[in-house]
Amino acid sequence: MTPITEVEGRRLALSNLDKVLYAASGFTKGEVLHYYATAAGALLPHLRNRPVSFLRFPDGPDGQRFFAKNVPPGTPTWVRTAEVRRSDGVSRQILVQDLATLMWAANLVTEFHTPQWQADAPGLADRLVLDLDPGPPANVVAACAAALWLRERLVDDGFEAYVKTSGSKGLHVLVPLRPTPSKDVTAYAKGLAVAAEQALPGLVVHRMTRSLRPGKVFVDFSQNAAAKTTATPYTLRARAEPTVSTPVTWAEVAACRERGDAGLLVFLADELGARLERYGDLLGPLLDPSRGGVLPTPG
Repeated sequence: MTPITEVEGRRLALSNLDKVLYAASGFTKGEVLHYYATAAGALLPHLRNRPVSFLRFPDGPDGQRFFAKNVPPGTPTWVRTAEVRRSDGVSRQILVQDLATLMWAANLVTEFHTPQWQADAPGLADRLVLDLDPGPPANVVAACAAALWLRERLVDDGFEAYVKTSGSKGLHVLVPLRPTPSKDVTAYAKGLAVAAEQALPGLVVHRMTRSLRPGKVFVDFSQNAAAKTTATPYTLRARAEPTVSTPVTWAEVAACRERGDAGLLVFLADELGARLERYGDLLGPLLDPSRGGVLPTPG
Protein backbone atom coordinates (compact mmCIF):
# COMPACT_ATOMS: atom_id res chain seq x y z
CA MET A 1 0.00 0.00 0.00
CA THR A 2 1.30 3.48 -0.90
CA PRO A 3 1.69 5.58 2.26
CA ILE A 4 -0.44 8.72 2.44
CA THR A 5 0.92 11.63 4.40
CA GLU A 6 -0.29 15.16 4.97
CA VAL A 7 2.01 18.13 4.34
CA GLU A 8 0.69 21.61 5.06
CA GLY A 9 -2.86 20.34 4.68
CA ARG A 10 -2.19 18.57 1.38
CA ARG A 11 -2.52 14.79 1.11
CA LEU A 12 0.44 13.17 -0.66
CA ALA A 13 0.97 9.60 -1.78
CA LEU A 14 4.67 8.82 -1.24
CA SER A 15 5.70 5.65 -3.04
CA ASN A 16 8.53 3.08 -2.83
CA LEU A 17 10.18 4.60 0.22
CA ASP A 18 12.49 1.60 0.72
CA LYS A 19 13.71 1.60 -2.88
CA VAL A 20 17.49 2.01 -3.06
CA LEU A 21 18.31 4.81 -5.49
CA TYR A 22 22.03 5.29 -4.83
CA ALA A 23 23.42 1.76 -4.91
CA ALA A 24 26.95 2.72 -3.83
CA SER A 25 25.70 3.92 -0.45
CA GLY A 26 22.31 2.22 -0.10
CA PHE A 27 20.60 5.64 -0.01
CA THR A 28 16.86 5.10 -0.39
CA LYS A 29 13.99 7.10 -1.81
CA GLY A 30 12.75 7.63 1.73
CA GLU A 31 16.10 9.22 2.56
CA VAL A 32 15.81 11.42 -0.52
CA LEU A 33 12.47 12.68 0.74
CA HIS A 34 13.87 13.17 4.24
CA TYR A 35 16.75 15.20 2.81
CA TYR A 36 14.43 17.52 0.89
CA ALA A 37 12.23 18.00 3.95
CA THR A 38 15.31 18.84 6.03
CA ALA A 39 16.74 21.26 3.45
CA ALA A 40 13.40 22.87 2.58
CA GLY A 41 13.96 26.02 4.62
CA ALA A 42 17.05 26.86 2.55
CA LEU A 43 15.98 25.33 -0.76
CA LEU A 44 12.47 26.74 -1.14
CA PRO A 45 13.46 30.42 -1.37
CA HIS A 46 15.75 29.56 -4.31
CA LEU A 47 12.93 27.68 -6.07
CA ARG A 48 10.12 30.10 -5.32
CA ASN A 49 8.64 31.90 -8.34
CA ARG A 50 11.08 30.25 -10.79
CA PRO A 51 9.67 27.81 -13.37
CA VAL A 52 11.26 24.46 -12.58
CA SER A 53 12.77 21.97 -14.99
CA PHE A 54 13.17 18.44 -13.65
CA LEU A 55 15.91 15.96 -14.34
CA ARG A 56 14.17 12.78 -13.25
CA PHE A 57 15.93 9.51 -12.38
CA PRO A 58 13.22 7.28 -10.86
CA ASP A 59 15.43 4.18 -10.84
CA GLY A 60 18.50 5.95 -9.50
CA PRO A 61 21.41 7.61 -11.30
CA ASP A 62 22.35 4.35 -13.06
CA GLY A 63 18.88 4.02 -14.59
CA GLN A 64 16.98 6.03 -17.16
CA ARG A 65 17.22 9.82 -16.85
CA PHE A 66 14.98 12.29 -18.61
CA PHE A 67 14.66 16.06 -18.56
CA ALA A 68 11.13 17.45 -18.24
CA LYS A 69 9.94 21.04 -18.42
CA ASN A 70 6.20 20.62 -18.96
CA VAL A 71 3.74 19.91 -16.15
CA PRO A 72 3.79 16.11 -15.59
CA PRO A 73 0.61 14.06 -16.03
CA GLY A 74 -1.19 13.55 -12.73
CA THR A 75 0.02 16.82 -11.20
CA PRO A 76 -2.32 17.79 -8.34
CA THR A 77 -4.61 20.72 -9.09
CA TRP A 78 -3.23 22.66 -6.13
CA VAL A 79 0.31 22.77 -7.54
CA ARG A 80 0.95 26.21 -8.98
CA THR A 81 2.21 26.60 -12.53
CA ALA A 82 3.43 29.41 -14.77
CA GLU A 83 3.12 30.04 -18.47
CA VAL A 84 6.52 30.09 -20.15
CA ARG A 85 7.14 31.28 -23.69
CA ARG A 86 9.85 29.42 -25.57
CA SER A 87 11.09 29.47 -29.14
CA ASP A 88 8.90 26.46 -29.93
CA GLY A 89 5.75 27.90 -28.36
CA VAL A 90 4.06 28.40 -25.00
CA SER A 91 4.07 25.81 -22.24
CA ARG A 92 3.33 25.57 -18.53
CA GLN A 93 5.91 24.69 -15.90
CA ILE A 94 5.77 23.92 -12.20
CA LEU A 95 6.37 26.55 -9.53
CA VAL A 96 7.61 25.01 -6.27
CA GLN A 97 6.17 27.56 -3.85
CA ASP A 98 5.74 25.55 -0.67
CA LEU A 99 6.77 22.44 1.23
CA ALA A 100 3.84 20.36 -0.04
CA THR A 101 4.84 21.00 -3.67
CA LEU A 102 8.47 20.32 -2.88
CA MET A 103 7.66 16.93 -1.35
CA TRP A 104 5.31 16.04 -4.22
CA ALA A 105 8.09 16.89 -6.71
CA ALA A 106 10.75 15.08 -4.67
CA ASN A 107 8.59 11.95 -4.76
CA LEU A 108 9.14 11.94 -8.54
CA VAL A 109 12.89 11.57 -7.80
CA THR A 110 14.34 14.64 -9.39
CA GLU A 111 17.05 17.22 -9.65
CA PHE A 112 15.69 20.77 -9.60
CA HIS A 113 16.89 23.19 -12.28
CA THR A 114 15.83 26.84 -12.48
CA PRO A 115 16.44 29.85 -14.75
CA GLN A 116 18.16 33.06 -13.70
CA TRP A 117 14.82 34.94 -13.87
CA GLN A 118 11.49 34.78 -12.08
CA ALA A 119 8.08 33.89 -13.48
CA ASP A 120 6.71 37.43 -13.18
CA ALA A 121 9.71 38.90 -15.03
CA PRO A 122 10.64 36.36 -17.73
CA GLY A 123 13.94 37.07 -19.44
CA LEU A 124 15.01 39.61 -16.82
CA ALA A 125 17.81 37.96 -14.90
CA ASP A 126 18.24 38.75 -11.22
CA ARG A 127 21.45 36.73 -10.99
CA LEU A 128 24.45 35.85 -13.12
CA VAL A 129 25.94 32.37 -13.12
CA LEU A 130 29.24 31.01 -14.39
CA ASP A 131 29.41 27.21 -14.54
CA LEU A 132 33.01 26.07 -14.09
CA ASP A 133 33.24 22.58 -15.59
CA PRO A 134 36.67 20.88 -15.36
CA GLY A 135 37.61 18.51 -18.15
CA PRO A 136 39.49 15.40 -16.96
CA PRO A 137 42.16 15.01 -15.79
CA ALA A 138 41.39 18.43 -14.28
CA ASN A 139 39.01 18.39 -11.33
CA VAL A 140 37.36 20.81 -8.93
CA VAL A 141 40.78 21.96 -7.66
CA ALA A 142 41.37 23.58 -11.05
CA ALA A 143 37.86 25.01 -10.95
CA CYS A 144 38.74 26.63 -7.61
CA ALA A 145 41.69 28.44 -9.19
CA ALA A 146 39.44 29.73 -11.98
CA ALA A 147 36.71 30.72 -9.50
CA LEU A 148 39.11 32.76 -7.38
CA TRP A 149 40.33 34.67 -10.44
CA LEU A 150 36.75 35.34 -11.52
CA ARG A 151 35.83 36.54 -8.05
CA GLU A 152 38.59 39.14 -8.15
CA ARG A 153 37.45 40.33 -11.56
CA LEU A 154 33.81 40.52 -10.43
CA VAL A 155 34.78 42.50 -7.33
CA ASP A 156 36.74 44.91 -9.56
CA ASP A 157 33.53 45.40 -11.55
CA GLY A 158 31.63 46.25 -8.37
CA PHE A 159 29.88 42.93 -7.75
CA GLU A 160 29.48 40.59 -4.82
CA ALA A 161 30.27 37.02 -5.85
CA TYR A 162 29.12 33.79 -4.22
CA VAL A 163 29.95 30.18 -4.96
CA LYS A 164 28.50 26.70 -4.67
CA THR A 165 29.50 23.26 -5.79
CA SER A 166 27.64 21.99 -8.82
CA GLY A 167 27.13 18.72 -6.95
CA SER A 168 28.82 17.11 -9.93
CA LYS A 169 32.40 17.94 -11.00
CA GLY A 170 32.69 21.69 -10.76
CA LEU A 171 31.58 24.98 -9.26
CA HIS A 172 28.98 27.67 -9.91
CA VAL A 173 29.94 31.31 -9.32
CA LEU A 174 26.84 33.47 -8.76
CA VAL A 175 26.23 37.22 -8.62
CA PRO A 176 23.02 39.01 -7.55
CA LEU A 177 21.82 41.52 -10.13
CA ARG A 178 19.18 44.16 -10.52
CA PRO A 179 16.79 42.75 -13.12
CA THR A 180 18.70 42.83 -16.40
CA PRO A 181 17.85 41.44 -19.86
CA SER A 182 19.24 37.94 -20.12
CA LYS A 183 20.98 38.72 -23.42
CA ASP A 184 22.96 41.51 -21.75
CA VAL A 185 23.94 39.26 -18.85
CA THR A 186 25.03 36.57 -21.31
CA ALA A 187 27.18 39.06 -23.21
CA TYR A 188 28.86 40.28 -20.03
CA ALA A 189 29.38 36.70 -18.79
CA LYS A 190 30.97 35.77 -22.11
CA GLY A 191 33.35 38.68 -21.72
CA LEU A 192 34.35 37.36 -18.31
CA ALA A 193 34.95 33.89 -19.70
CA VAL A 194 37.09 35.24 -22.53
CA ALA A 195 39.06 37.40 -20.10
CA ALA A 196 39.64 34.41 -17.82
CA GLU A 197 40.99 32.39 -20.75
CA GLN A 198 43.31 35.23 -21.75
CA ALA A 199 44.61 35.60 -18.18
CA LEU A 200 44.83 31.85 -17.50
CA PRO A 201 45.44 30.25 -20.93
CA GLY A 202 46.78 27.01 -19.47
CA LEU A 203 43.78 26.61 -17.19
CA VAL A 204 40.62 28.08 -18.73
CA VAL A 205 38.72 27.68 -21.98
CA HIS A 206 35.57 29.62 -22.88
CA ARG A 207 34.46 27.56 -25.87
CA MET A 208 32.43 24.38 -25.52
CA THR A 209 34.42 22.49 -28.17
CA ARG A 210 35.18 19.10 -26.59
CA SER A 211 38.67 18.84 -28.07
CA LEU A 212 39.72 22.02 -26.24
CA ARG A 213 38.53 20.96 -22.79
CA PRO A 214 40.71 18.07 -21.51
CA GLY A 215 42.77 19.28 -18.55
CA LYS A 216 41.13 22.71 -18.55
CA VAL A 217 38.16 24.41 -16.90
CA PHE A 218 35.34 25.30 -19.28
CA VAL A 219 33.76 28.57 -18.11
CA ASP A 220 30.21 28.11 -19.35
CA PHE A 221 28.58 31.53 -19.65
CA SER A 222 25.63 30.27 -21.73
CA GLN A 223 23.46 29.36 -18.73
CA ASN A 224 22.58 33.05 -18.47
CA ALA A 225 20.49 32.77 -21.66
CA ALA A 226 16.79 33.08 -20.93
CA ALA A 227 16.08 29.54 -22.17
CA LYS A 228 18.76 27.90 -20.01
CA THR A 229 18.60 26.57 -16.45
CA THR A 230 21.13 25.71 -13.75
CA ALA A 231 21.05 23.20 -10.91
CA THR A 232 19.26 24.92 -8.03
CA PRO A 233 21.15 25.44 -4.78
CA TYR A 234 20.65 22.44 -2.45
CA THR A 235 19.32 20.09 -5.13
CA LEU A 236 20.43 16.48 -5.02
CA ARG A 237 22.28 15.32 -8.13
CA ALA A 238 22.03 12.09 -10.13
CA ARG A 239 25.55 10.95 -9.35
CA ALA A 240 26.97 7.72 -7.95
CA GLU A 241 26.55 9.11 -4.42
CA PRO A 242 23.77 11.45 -3.19
CA THR A 243 25.79 14.62 -3.70
CA VAL A 244 24.24 18.04 -3.23
CA SER A 245 24.82 21.34 -5.03
CA THR A 246 26.16 23.01 -1.90
CA PRO A 247 26.91 26.68 -1.15
CA VAL A 248 30.46 27.05 0.15
CA THR A 249 32.63 29.83 1.52
CA TRP A 250 35.44 31.42 -0.45
CA ALA A 251 37.77 30.24 2.31
CA GLU A 252 36.73 26.65 1.52
CA VAL A 253 37.41 27.26 -2.17
CA ALA A 254 40.87 28.65 -1.38
CA ALA A 255 41.63 25.70 0.92
CA CYS A 256 40.66 23.22 -1.79
CA ARG A 257 43.01 24.91 -4.24
CA GLU A 258 45.88 25.19 -1.77
CA ARG A 259 45.64 21.61 -0.55
CA GLY A 260 44.86 20.13 -3.95
CA ASP A 261 42.14 17.99 -2.35
CA ALA A 262 38.99 17.67 -4.46
CA GLY A 263 37.27 15.79 -1.65
CA LEU A 264 37.05 18.98 0.40
CA LEU A 265 34.24 20.18 -1.87
CA VAL A 266 32.11 17.04 -2.05
CA PHE A 267 29.04 17.15 0.17
CA LEU A 268 26.48 14.37 0.62
CA ALA A 269 22.85 14.72 1.61
CA ASP A 270 23.41 13.59 5.19
CA GLU A 271 25.99 16.37 5.72
CA LEU A 272 23.78 19.29 4.75
CA GLY A 273 21.85 19.55 8.01
CA ALA A 274 25.02 20.27 9.98
CA ARG A 275 26.25 22.74 7.36
CA LEU A 276 22.98 24.66 7.46
CA GLU A 277 23.13 24.81 11.24
CA ARG A 278 26.69 26.13 11.07
CA TYR A 279 26.46 28.56 8.16
CA GLY A 280 22.80 29.14 7.42
CA ASP A 281 22.15 29.81 3.73
CA LEU A 282 25.43 31.11 2.31
CA LEU A 283 23.53 32.16 -0.81
CA GLY A 284 20.97 34.18 1.13
CA PRO A 285 22.27 37.46 -0.36
CA LEU A 286 21.13 36.28 -3.80
CA LEU A 287 17.56 36.54 -2.52
CA ASP A 288 17.89 40.16 -1.37
CA PRO A 289 16.94 42.59 -4.18
CA SER A 290 18.90 45.38 -2.49
CA ARG A 291 22.14 43.43 -3.08
CA GLY A 292 21.69 43.36 -6.85
CA GLY A 293 24.52 44.81 -8.89
CA VAL A 294 24.46 46.64 -12.21
CA LEU A 295 26.39 45.56 -15.28
CA PRO A 296 29.25 47.89 -16.19
CA THR A 297 28.64 50.18 -19.15
CA PRO A 298 30.33 48.77 -22.27
CA GLY A 299 33.45 50.68 -23.29
